[in-house]
Amino acid sequence: MVILNPVWLRSFRAVVDHGSFTRAADALDLTQAAVSQHIRHIEDFTGEDIFLRRGRKIDLTPAGKAVLVYADDVDTAARRLDARLEQDGPLCGDLRIATPGSSGLRIYNGLLDLQQAQPDIKIHHRFAPTEDIITSIIEDRAELGVITRLPDDPRLTALKLATEPIELVVPANVDIGDFDDLLALGFIDHPDGRAMATRLLGQRFRAFSGMRSVACHGFSNQITLILEPVARGLGFTVLPRFACQAFHKRDQIKTVAFSEPVLDSLYMIHRSEWSISPLAKYITGEIRRMLNEG
Repeated sequence: MVILNPVWLRSFRAVVDHGSFTRAADALDLTQAAVSQHIRHIEDFTGEDIFLRRGRKIDLTPAGKAVLVYADDVDTAARRLDARLEQDGPLCGDLRIATPGSSGLRIYNGLLDLQQAQPDIKIHHRFAPTEDIITSIIEDRAELGVITRLPDDPRLTALKLATEPIELVVPANVDIGDFDDLLALGFIDHPDGRAMATRLLGQRFRAFSGMRSVACHGFSNQITLILEPVARGLGFTVLPRFACQAFHKRDQIKTVAFSEPVLDSLYMIHRSEWSISPLAKYITGEIRRMLNEG
């Protein structure tokens, strides 16, 4: 791994910026001999000349251009570290976040809006099931995660963000009077489908005796595709509300209204052993707003 002394790089950058060793030394309040020594150290390290001297003119060699790119990368990394550690710093830096599909769809465009408004923010957003999200936070593959249950791992801190109803979704031209109507339709399954359906149908239909009695007419693990077979009349499904609201064929599906909703709580989690970044705190607030608006 190449690691150059930052003092050498500072002298190198000054020579590049000022175009001469003398002016670089004056700008750094060093002797010209000290600046020259720093440049020689870099050349000894790289094994090549980094400046081409033509009288008073100084040009970068290909090796010098490579060192300049390296110096820029080091400077960028230092500024990002400063921003990450500065509690009142500007909104900038990278943020890794993982969410379930439904809440992810709800906030996705809003996060893109934030990146457009704040170009120095880079958000890496991954959709995943709750258990995978918890693992990602524990293993430091994500800084923030949205999950649908309160975690019991002491390494995690959880903040309740919002609630989200889970909904029974049927084709738009179908009316549901009793559980037999659902049996006639069949079920469109997804990774959380049977668990959600058991919770909802068990509270709403006395005749419900478990999902084993319901024929499965399809399955999808893509959150944006689960409602497609429902829209085509191939079955019913149970999904969180935000996924239903994001579906592009809303006129071809409908949700069955019940007097009392079945709610999932949404929690933001992060590692409890260290404080989250100012950017993560800001994004958490924005996500809470997005999930609760409307």
